[in-house]
Amino acid sequence: MRIPLSWIREYTQFPADGTAEDLMAELVRVGLEEEEVHTNGLSGPIVVGEVLEKTPEPQSNGKTINWCQVRVVAKGHTQTLTGDGIDPSGVQGVVCGADNFEVGDKVVVTLPGSVLPGDFRIAARKTYGHVSAGMIASVKELGIGEDHDGILVLGTLGLDPEPGTDALELLGLSDSAAEINVTPDRGYAFSIRGVAREYSHATGTDFTDPAHQVTPLQDGSPGHPVVLNDDAPIYGIPGCDTFVARSVTGVDASAPTPPWMAARLRLAGIRPISLAVDISNYVMWELGQPLHFYDAEKLNGPIQVRRSAPGEKLTTLDDKQRALNTEDLVIADDRGAIGLAGVMGGASTEVSEATSTVLIEAAHFDPISVSRTRRRHKLPSEAAKRNERGVDPLLPTTAAQRAVDLLVQLAGGTDTGEVTHVGDPITPETIALDPSLPERIVGVPYGAQQVTEALTAVGCAIQAQDNGMLSVTPPSWRPDLTIPESLVEEIARLVGYDTIPSRLPVAPAGRGLTEAQQRRRTVFTGLAAAGFTEVLTYPFYSVEANQLFGRANGAEELPMVRLANPIASQFPTLRTTLLPGILDSLRRNVSRGFTDVALFEAGSVFRPDGKMGSEEIPGLGFYPGDDVIEELRAGIPHQPLHLAVAVSGQEPVDNVGGPGRARDWADAVEAARKVAQLLGVELDVLQGEHQAFHPGRTAQLQLKGELVGYAGELHPKVAEQQDLPARTSVMELDLGTLIAAATGQTIAEPISTFPPTTQDVALIVDEAVTAGELRQTLTEGAGDLLESVELFDVYSGEGIGEGKKSMAFALRFRAADRTLTAEEASAARSDAVALTGERHGALQRG
Repeated sequence: MRIPLSWIREYTQFPADGTAEDLMAELVRVGLEEEEVHTNGLSGPIVVGEVLEKTPEPQSNGKTINWCQVRVVAKGHTQTLTGDGIDPSGVQGVVCGADNFEVGDKVVVTLPGSVLPGDFRIAARKTYGHVSAGMIASVKELGIGEDHDGILVLGTLGLDPEPGTDALELLGLSDSAAEINVTPDRGYAFSIRGVAREYSHATGTDFTDPAHQVTPLQDGSPGHPVVLNDDAPIYGIPGCDTFVARSVTGVDASAPTPPWMAARLRLAGIRPISLAVDISNYVMWELGQPLHFYDAEKLNGPIQVRRSAPGEKLTTLDDKQRALNTEDLVIADDRGAIGLAGVMGGASTEVSEATSTVLIEAAHFDPISVSRTRRRHKLPSEAAKRNERGVDPLLPTTAAQRAVDLLVQLAGGTDTGEVTHVGDPITPETIALDPSLPERIVGVPYGAQQVTEALTAVGCAIQAQDNGMLSVTPPSWRPDLTIPESLVEEIARLVGYDTIPSRLPVAPAGRGLTEAQQRRRTVFTGLAAAGFTEVLTYPFYSVEANQLFGRANGAEELPMVRLANPIASQFPTLRTTLLPGILDSLRRNVSRGFTDVALFEAGSVFRPDGKMGSEEIPGLGFYPGDDVIEELRAGIPHQPLHLAVAVSGQEPVDNVGGPGRARDWADAVEAARKVAQLLGVELDVLQGEHQAFHPGRTAQLQLKGELVGYAGELHPKVAEQQDLPARTSVMELDLGTLIAAATGQTIAEPISTFPPTTQDVALIVDEAVTAGELRQTLTEGAGDLLESVELFDVYSGEGIGEGKKSMAFALRFRAADRTLTAEEASAARSDAVALTGERHGALQRG
């Protein structure tokens, strides 16, 4: 929203020497963000001149120029300006290429030293055999129009100023504007009226409401008939609750827009078009009420406000034919739609230079209806911007009268004295406010008097109740004030955000993170401490990526959630696994030279297991019922929490200059064990198979016999296809299952003060027997004295036999109450070896 300073001064006590920066600094205090400053880009001596002589001089190039003598001071006075090229007599010699002016005309002269838009600097220079000391300006050169070939003759604007008059002041070009950002909930600030009120709040100065400067006609005769006929309101709210129509006859629609009005509109960011259009825009900017003007002679029958008929079309003012939707609210006459209500008018009833009778529309429309129409037709407009944020429902009568007054004053029209007013405005409802609520929410000890003063300044009507509560009726221009909390926000804003203390609230007893949240945080912190970096990736995958990583060898077809409106055609489904996303992050890091990478990601995956979605979405504004809620929940896919890691390159060295160790599948398995250790659960690591993993370097992760994930090295072909390092290793776990299995706090076992006894054993088994299986059997057979068992060697080849392998384990024994003897340790070792022989046919290697 741009605010010309001369305009805001009419309704506030903004200082005459105040700048746009000063205005924005004050408005920031009440929550209106500053954007930038706008000017007309003109400076220096730009004055009114009277043409004394005009001598045509044909040139050899076929062009004719005019050598002119122009008086730039009042008759009988001498020039007070000094500078290179300025004649002290007050008569300047100027070369001009245009020919649409005559001797005696008053024109705008840019004297040497002045600057025009685009940093075009004027100086005395020799051209066409003369020294041209200045320039007679066109509207385009002054930045106030598009006509470059014609000189601006002030008489065409109805102006006859004295030579030497400051043309910038005369044409309103010395003004500047402050631009602010208006949030969607504060539509009232899309007007000079609203911003002026906010300035008064920020500074404590007086505010003159421009709406109070207008005296609406109350007892006019019936005007053009209007019928409100909305038979399909959205959420039961009528599309139009108030419609005011006024008529002005004898309008000279070709009359020029006054320079002061055109200048303000340009600074506000609106291009002047014609007097009628400019007046409607001026009133909208001033009061915040969008208007629409109709050529009354082009209307056929009464105006109707209704929903569009099936198949109905409309050509809007931008000359585009639009196929209307039956939900669109339209303005119509007996021939059909003549405008999109609250968005844009139609071309068939547009005001033109031939218009003599103007019908003014000032109406209050439902914001939801306007917003949907605007979005449906991709038709942004200043009117829609205000209507969809909420306009003062009591303003149409005043705004229509303001437009009538301007048409009478500037276009020579005559007020017919007719008034059409249909409908009843919907005003804000009264809110019950506990005076202590602002202090409880904000933490500032607002007293009852301060609460009352702040809300009264906003425009609220307040009445104290016997029970101590306040009945607060918001002003008609604040549709956003609907609940007590919104009133609290206004109190905090007006009293000052700087008064709010910077302290954290004390959490109520018994609150905080849930056990599941604490465990998730423990896992994430532990992985970060182990050298992993967390990443967050998009959940949108290709079908192929989900199929490759989301199911193991031989698994049946993987069900997926398909998106109705994917962000890209190649990513039409939601993820069923985290691996494609984290591998994409790893690939991006490696491609930028970060080859030593260890990443982890936690997030939901989407596993549909039945019905998807619901037959219909319930409407807004009411509770749909428990059955409908249950149906909606039943249509949501299962979303287990997964955790994935990806590693490549080398791990950091312990000492500077020391050798690094290449990361491999063991790091991925160790990450899974780290997660299990942090949660206090026991993972079983078994030989596994997965189509995306290396056939000999894949671990299957189980929890109490249930498959919860995979870890290992990527299949070489997959790594090559994905443009990943050759020895990339990954792991993915169902973290939600592990968290659910965690029983609570991990209890550390006491450390024995007695020494351990270590014995090694090498067992020959079939190639199909895994180290995990053999380790589990040794643990079970050795009994309670066994403290740990670790695999330290695997051998196959000469001396072992075809289809066999040797695995060597270190078994550490310890007793809690005594020093073990060698015989006790050997007996436990023998029991463990015997059990491996029974279960796996293991033979002890000599």
